[in-house]
Amino acid sequence: MRQSLSRRNKLYWAMLSLFLAPILVASCTGGTGTTQPTKGDVYIYVAVPLSGFQANAGQTVLGGVRLIAAEINARGGLMGYRVVVEGLDDESDSEVATTVAQRVADDVAAGKPILGVIGHLNSGQTLAAMEIYKDLPFVVITPTASEVSLTQKGYRNFFRVNANDAVQAKIDAEFLNKVLQAQRVAVLHNDDPYGIGLAAAMVENLKAAGTQVVAQIQVQVEQREYGTEVSQLVQAKPDAIFYAGYEVECPYLRYALVRADLNVPFLASDGCFLAATIDESDGTAEGIYVSAFGPSPWTAASAEWIAAYQAVEYRNPDTYSLNGYVAGQVLLEGAAKAGSLKGSDVAQAIRQMEVPSLLGTISYDANGDLQTPAIYIFQVREGRFVQVYPEK
Repeated sequence: MRQSLSRRNKLYWAMLSLFLAPILVASCTGGTGTTQPTKGDVYIYVAVPLSGFQANAGQTVLGGVRLIAAEINARGGLMGYRVVVEGLDDESDSEVATTVAQRVADDVAAGKPILGVIGHLNSGQTLAAMEIYKDLPFVVITPTASEVSLTQKGYRNFFRVNANDAVQAKIDAEFLNKVLQAQRVAVLHNDDPYGIGLAAAMVENLKAAGTQVVAQIQVQVEQREYGTEVSQLVQAKPDAIFYAGYEVECPYLRYALVRADLNVPFLASDGCFLAATIDESDGTAEGIYVSAFGPSPWTAASAEWIAAYQAVEYRNPDTYSLNGYVAGQVLLEGAAKAGSLKGSDVAQAIRQMEVPSLLGTISYDANGDLQTPAIYIFQVREGRFVQVYPEK
């Protein structure tokens, strides 16, 4: 049985104290008892979109990493080193992501002490950047990239703190079939590798469950008008709709569906689990379902954590703040456990750890996927995301 969030939150803080106190206080300070890092700086790069249509999503990740770094530095740093977090803007563009990765490689060559990269946000940019990162001496942890093949390429320095699309598709298909009892589902997706891959997995899972897929429709990233697609959906007569894409398409698609009186259950993927899905829908988001890689920070984290995040970021936490925080936590605890800043040592330590976190216990298989991945499903009720699956 799944624990309540409040109970899990208490357990998290208790376990975190037990695990991190000896590692990140005694070890990280080198046993000196100092509360100030004394050995110099070590860098974590956070490679996410910080401009353009996904800037808010990227900023939430960056904020989470900044918070865990601030906490570690307040305890004396990582083995006596001050943890410095730098954001790198990949603009949600794979070519830019490659340029960002090359800049990181150049910094490594110049002798900059880089502990790791948290990133990228999207699967397409992560796939592109890993072609460079795979040969560099540090760990890469994506907070959100879910494309299945990322962990099937033999990377020894790559991990993620989220479920992959195979897991998301399985759970989402079960939710549509068993909870919503849908029999005729239309599957739409954007033309990003994430949307394409997730939609394909979704179709496979729906068909395996005996659910008829009555339409498969591709749209463009950032598309705003959906007249043609709505006409296709009206003709297909689905009793539920699944959308694999981002918050920059979802609210406008939902608006078009409501305007056309196509008010069947609507389930969107994790890429839509951001406030913009509600805010940009012109009041039509009410009732939609959205899957997610973790609980809301407002229910999973303590009031103290929320206040600490606000103090660091001067803004409220959003969807991926927890993912950024936990990705940073895994990286830092891996280094502390290894007693080393060397990437191969850190990676080996991470593979052997069980990390209590706000996303549950983090542990990895040989490929860098979670041993116990989780998917949550929320519904928009009275203008906010309310968790409906699994039941709290």
